[in-house]
Amino acid sequence: MTRSVPLTRALISVSDKTGLVDFARALAARGVELLSTGGTAKALREAGLSVRDVAEVTGFPEMMDGRVKTLHPKVHGGLLALRDNTEHLTAMETHGIEVIDLLVVNLYPFEATVAKGAAYDDCIENIDIGGPAMIRAASKNHEFVATVVDVEDYAAVLEELDRNDGATTLAFRRKLAQIAYARTAAYDAAVSTWMAGAIGEETPRRRAFAGTLAQSLRYGENPHQSAAFYLDGSNRPGVATATQHQGKELSYNNINDTDAAFELVAEFGTGAPACAIIKHANPCGVATGATLSEAYTRAFDCDRTSAFGGIIALNQLLDGATAEEIVKIFTEVVIAPEATDEAKAVFAAKKNLRLLTTGALPDPKAAITTFRQVAGGFLVQGKDNGAITRDDLKVVTKRAPSEQELKDLLFAWKVAKHVKSNAIIYVKDGATVGVGAGQMSRVDSTRIAARKSEDMAEAMGLSAPLTKGSVVASDAFFPFADGLITAAEAGATAIIQPGGSMRDQDVIDAADERGLAMVFTGMRHFRH
Repeated sequence: MTRSVPLTRALISVSDKTGLVDFARALAARGVELLSTGGTAKALREAGLSVRDVAEVTGFPEMMDGRVKTLHPKVHGGLLALRDNTEHLTAMETHGIEVIDLLVVNLYPFEATVAKGAAYDDCIENIDIGGPAMIRAASKNHEFVATVVDVEDYAAVLEELDRNDGATTLAFRRKLAQIAYARTAAYDAAVSTWMAGAIGEETPRRRAFAGTLAQSLRYGENPHQSAAFYLDGSNRPGVATATQHQGKELSYNNINDTDAAFELVAEFGTGAPACAIIKHANPCGVATGATLSEAYTRAFDCDRTSAFGGIIALNQLLDGATAEEIVKIFTEVVIAPEATDEAKAVFAAKKNLRLLTTGALPDPKAAITTFRQVAGGFLVQGKDNGAITRDDLKVVTKRAPSEQELKDLLFAWKVAKHVKSNAIIYVKDGATVGVGAGQMSRVDSTRIAARKSEDMAEAMGLSAPLTKGSVVASDAFFPFADGLITAAEAGATAIIQPGGSMRDQDVIDAADERGLAMVFTGMRHFRH
């Protein structure tokens, strides 16, 4: 485990030249010979460093627009040779192959090329071949060769050399090899995923997912579970790309809930101020308002009890007045596109509150692939980016919804998409007034949401619960009329639901008997 290999020769070929010159200069100062290619060699020479071209080592020039330069026995032999194998050493001597003790490679920027929407042929040209081949060779031979694929590891290599008199230890090389293989795996996953999309293959025979560690977490959903947060490189605005301005490190549950909150509030765009309050990945209050402060207050009034210790997402610049309202109760995380200096100053007095800004809202209509692990595999599907407009609604009752009911129905439908099934959402004047989530029967969700509204009316000193005169959204069809009847008894006047039940007519008849308006969407929003 402690076998040390003196570092005498390094092959450096990098696309990302961040920190390159300083690292190479530090290697040269330790007596390491530098081999390099193309642009990397040019950058090092311009910095005054002595560099041998790989073409000089192989006896072959770079060719085919740089596609062929390191794919040569004198390179791969230097990386793969076992230094304690007599036959390998003899072969090296016979063919003039020199050992390479350190490989430093970061790959062509394929992911970045795809992210900027480059054409198919440009993406193909940015698929690295020689780099992954060398990385795999050097990593396989980590018994003798150190492999560096991340700029972040430059400092670690220099510290290792200083600790071991210019050598690397086996334990260190093993760690670098693991990182290197994960990088090539992620790279190949990015290429295969892009290509599946480019050729229209929705269910490719093989699929791979990869990520880069963002942070190790203290624990998972519970203290006995280990956890970590990985980034997929998509740069979708949200918790993964946000700047944290204050507060302690986010937990596993914080990250999960903050993502749920921000994805929900993004449904409302940047138009009217909107706020979503999340608890355990479910909304306990969502509202719009004339101001962001009003939107927060109206969302809070849906379920003040559950909002305690929740996650707050806002769709606009967080201002001081809204911050003043938020700090009146304990809140775990606030996430918004931006925040004023005044708002930051208000939050500064609450050191345990985390403030995140993202610079933008995610696009709720973007096509994204999601996956979930099950025993022995994982399920893959497109993100639920379905949206309904007025023109998509089918009025199925004798009474059509009024203009205000129609606005509230569409609002409720946006929220329903983000509530765990069976989901029932009561909405009045652009604010949720009752949320029923995650129940095994739809009628139970309807009752729970109504009961929560009754509890809030009592707490706020109202003469009647806000479900009186509200509308109701159901994420899936009512299998029986009992759920609709319960909603009507709670005071709802209009219903939005997908339709499609064998008993649709029974539900429609029940709505007509009570003077309710009901519309079908033809789309459901199950969320498990």
